[in-house]
Amino acid sequence: MIKYKLICKNCNISFDSWFASSHEFEKLKKKNFLNCLNCNSNNIEKTLMAPKLINKSKNGLINSKKVDFFKIDKKIREYQRFIKNNFDYVGENFTYEARSIHYNNKKRTKGIFGTASNRELQELKDEGIDAEIIPWVEDKN
Repeated sequence: MIKYKLICKNCNISFDSWFASSHEFEKLKKKNFLNCLNCNSNNIEKTLMAPKLINKSKNGLINSKKVDFFKIDKKIREYQRFIKNNFDYVGENFTYEARSIHYNNKKRTKGIFGTASNRELQELKDEGIDAEIIPWVEDKN
């Protein structure tokens, strides 16, 4: 796990975020999955930060962070199972389906989940349609 101090170039708010690796940060940034907590912009950059040096006596701390990571990973996977079992997957048609439900009063027995860009989600929110981003972990063995 790696922690970066990030800054939103739109509203200049800075915040910390954890990533599995520096490669994972770059991958999420490239796909525009990083967004500002304040203004929802995806114009996010890393800022300068001091490295954290760990000496050998802090091995217990490292192991406890690994345990925390696994607890978080387990909880995210539980949420994913719940969503998959109780919601309909609509894939790339998420924004279309969300608008159909909102404007046409299309009746559904289940909620929906799928994929949408940050821009599409912001447009839905601007129209008064509730939609949220949740973390999604790929199943890789």
